[in-house]
Amino acid sequence: AMALPLPGSVRPAASLVDPEDARFDLRQVNGRPILIVYEDKDSASLNQALKDELAVLAKGDKYKSAVSLVPVANVEGYDYWPIRGFVKSSIRSEAKKFGTTIYCDWDGSFRKAVGVRANTSSIVLIGKNARILFAFEGAMPKGEQDRLIQLLRDEVDQL
Repeated sequence: AMALPLPGSVRPAASLVDPEDARFDLRQVNGRPILIVYEDKDSASLNQALKDELAVLAKGDKYKSAVSLVPVANVEGYDYWPIRGFVKSSIRSEAKKFGTTIYCDWDGSFRKAVGVRANTSSIVLIGKNARILFAFEGAMPKGEQDRLIQLLRDEVDQL
């Protein structure tokens, strides 16, 4: 069974690709917090309230430039022709709507490296010191959302 990464543990060595197949590795990001939002099409609405709150924060330049947002689509079941092309097109469209890059986990290797489960929404905050600050899966209660937002604010305010 997958266990969420423990607070204090070191940032995992994990990489992904975007819909253009450009590679992104978590180890590329140094000195900035990383917020991973890992979901599939069925769990994308679980933490909509949190994502709405994050979108408000992201409107401010301070957060946009200070936080590496890493939205990840779990697309493990779609890595075959011609479906892969349709999935890439759909992800490009969603990314354009939200004005951000959405990364693709085609084979589950990112999910396994980070320590999150498939078929649910997972949120992981990695601090600028490359250590896990927060990890949660499933529908996040308001108290946990507030705690995550405060941790994020603390990280950005220290930059």
